[in-house]
Amino acid sequence: MQKTTMESSRSEAEMIKQKIFGYMRVSTKEQNEDRQKLALLEVGVPEKQIYMDKQSGKDFDRTQYQRMLNKLDCDSVLYVKSIDRLGRNYTDLNEQWRIITKEKRADVVVIDMPLLDTRREKNLLGTFISDIVLALLSYVAENERVNIKQRQAEGIAVAKAKGVQFGRPPVPVPDNFEDIYRKWRSGQMTMREAGAACEMNPKTFYSKAVKYEQSVLTINSKI
Repeated sequence: MQKTTMESSRSEAEMIKQKIFGYMRVSTKEQNEDRQKLALLEVGVPEKQIYMDKQSGKDFDRTQYQRMLNKLDCDSVLYVKSIDRLGRNYTDLNEQWRIITKEKRADVVVIDMPLLDTRREKNLLGTFISDIVLALLSYVAENERVNIKQRQAEGIAVAKAKGVQFGRPPVPVPDNFEDIYRKWRSGQMTMREAGAACEMNPKTFYSKAVKYEQSVLTINSKI
């Protein structure tokens, strides 16, 4: 009993000595903030030590992540719920892992993947296993990101082929556009005046004028 109490006291002392941090990331479309936060709190991360960014995981140019990174040192332990919450880019993720564990000499614990716990097996084998698991998981995370983008691009291409319009609807051309266009081309009106007469800004008027000229040239070439 006495030994158990001593071990418990030693464990508590080690926890006090360590600086515990948590990191969570949600994109603007995701609603899993509470789930990540609960997981971090359950493993003992103080709420005030949890850093969160609301943006994609394509890179590490994130305000809260960089702020947390600056605080890590050899007495720190960083918790994340899953590896993709840290990042999705294979190359960048591995580089950040190296910075945290090698340069900062901090420990990392991935809650959903017990093998990714650098506190375990503080030897060459333990490091080797963690590095292999990280490489595999980060590759899978990036591959999934690439696949999602490819599926989105394919979906957009199919939708466009079916006539679906994306973006803002085109600005309609008024009935007197040709007359205003000729006055602008002949110098009787400035581009600003021509745009105002067509109820559109000068850039839009110019874009419409270029398209009009291209259509006229196409028609003439077929005559």
